Amino acid sequence: MRQIFLDTETTGLHAETGDRIIEIGAIELVGRERTGREFHHYLQPDRQIDEGAIKVHGITNEQLKDCPRFADIADEFIAFVQGAQLVAHNADFDIGFLDAELARIEGASPSSMKEICSVFDTLAEARRRHPGSSNALDALCARYGIDTSHRALHGALKDANLLANLYLAMTGGQMGLFVGDLAGQEGPQEVGLGMRSIARRSSRKLMVRHATEEELDEHEAFLKELDKTCTQGSLWRRLRAAQLPNIQPSSAE
Repeated sequence: MRQIFLDTETTGLHAETGDRIIEIGAIELVGRERTGREFHHYLQPDRQIDEGAIKVHGITNEQLKDCPRFADIADEFIAFVQGAQLVAHNADFDIGFLDAELARIEGASPSSMKEICSVFDTLAEARRRHPGSSNALDALCARYGIDTSHRALHGALKDANLLANLYLAMTGGQMGLFVGDLAGQEGPQEVGLGMRSIARRSSRKLMVRHATEEELDEHEAFLKELDKTCTQGSLWRRLRAAQLPNIQPSSAE
């Protein structure tokens, strides 16, 4: 599958009242692998940028005075995303702005993003996976152990790259089993990114490492602590009992 990970920066929050796109960034993945192709432009919005927006992305009208307008790069953009799955975080926001920009181009065809590509919203997916948690891009990157230290301000291309990393972690990575199971980290961290892809590319046999007696004892002690707070025994024991009927869940001591 060809996927385009996209982000935009804008003059404000409301495309329906005339706010415009001032930066658009997108990167291409095929079969969950980066191809090296990307699309990136700063754009002249022909209107003032809100002060609140400048605090988010740091882009000023002065910086954009010699930049192209969306109409100037529309054909290039459409060709880049045509037929792909467009992946965005809070996709309705970006699609709303893109549709508004297309609508301003007289006689433009296609006139809306739904005519160009399909759309996958990582915000909707994150809410499904993590109900009740913060699912902002920064919060999700922290949850999945993705480095954002280089991101002092928002930027369309930077955020498109972060989004690709997040998507790969969220849909194909493996989470640690216990809170704090990576040294020096708080909370579950993403590990083993793309293991299936790595296994396909490697001709070497994967090493199987069995737990030592000491590790098994520590694991049993951990389960006993869980059992004390679970009237039906820990979920681990119940799942094991379902797989191996002769094993019964321990009762809380």
